[in-house]
Amino acid sequence: MKTKEYELEDQIGHLLRRANQRHTAIFAEDMSARNLTPMQFAVLVKIHEEGEVSQNKLGRLAAMDPATVQGVVKRLAERRLIKAGRDPNDRRRHLWRLSAAGTRLVAQVLPIAQHITQETLAPLSASERKNLIEVLRKLA
Repeated sequence: MKTKEYELEDQIGHLLRRANQRHTAIFAEDMSARNLTPMQFAVLVKIHEEGEVSQNKLGRLAAMDPATVQGVVKRLAERRLIKAGRDPNDRRRHLWRLSAAGTRLVAQVLPIAQHITQETLAPLSASERKNLIEVLRKLA
């Protein structure tokens, strides 16, 4: 029975979840050969942008809670895609950076990531794409 008071298909949470499912499926298909999750990709890109970064800051930059970023960093380090060095200003803290293999992988996946974005936004016109990104930035 449909109700005029509340239709799930018109609710922001439902629509965002469906859009995210679509994007996640495209990401999984295009990145499957690279064995990267969206969170691992985000961490690699942020380390690439920063050069060296503490785990705490990395979590903030990639919008992950400390436990999640810790797990992601651990898996990337086990794959030898990132490595830690001592912070010269605080010997207790480690700074993460890309390894040579991580640098090569990021160079390979950035064009794929751009394609994923294009595929995700394919149903939209250029102006709709721009507007959506602006609105999502406000919501985020």
